[in-house]
Amino acid sequence: MISENQENSNKLRIAGIVEESFVDGPGIRFAVFVQGCPHRCERCHNPETHDFGGGREVDTDELFEQCLANPLINGVTFSGGEPFCQAAALYKLGCRFKESGLNLMCYSGWTFEELLEKSISEEDVKNLLSILDHLVDGRFELSQRSLQLKFRGSSNQRIIDVQRSLSENKAVTVEL
Repeated sequence: MISENQENSNKLRIAGIVEESFVDGPGIRFAVFVQGCPHRCERCHNPETHDFGGGREVDTDELFEQCLANPLINGVTFSGGEPFCQAAALYKLGCRFKESGLNLMCYSGWTFEELLEKSISEEDVKNLLSILDHLVDGRFELSQRSLQLKFRGSSNQRIIDVQRSLSENKAVTVEL
């Protein structure tokens, strides 16, 4: 399942939020954990987010207002679950965050290359990629788990500068 073209892209199914996160990207971030994930990585950090029917539905306006109520927030992170399974709603919400001057980071079990391939036929994936600043890509691999990595759980995962990567049509990694 990927990027359902939701009838109402003002609704998002989430597992929860962290209003002030210091571990889901640089700075003080508003982290949105979406509900539903097809990857089901062994020893996933958020296994409660796997069930597509779990969590709760929220209005994206509510999330936007909640985030902007805190003047200390300098970025937003979409995590999960798999954010690209709700790409339409996250794109719409993400555009509002970008217009407000916040940077966007996203986690995905798909690699940048896989998402790029999907973006050819799935407009919602292409749109969401187009507004991201950074992407942590790839499935969590237990055999490559490391507690020494910043903002990642396993060494196969990369932090991608999305705008440079889209411009160069190849993954450009960065350290944050």
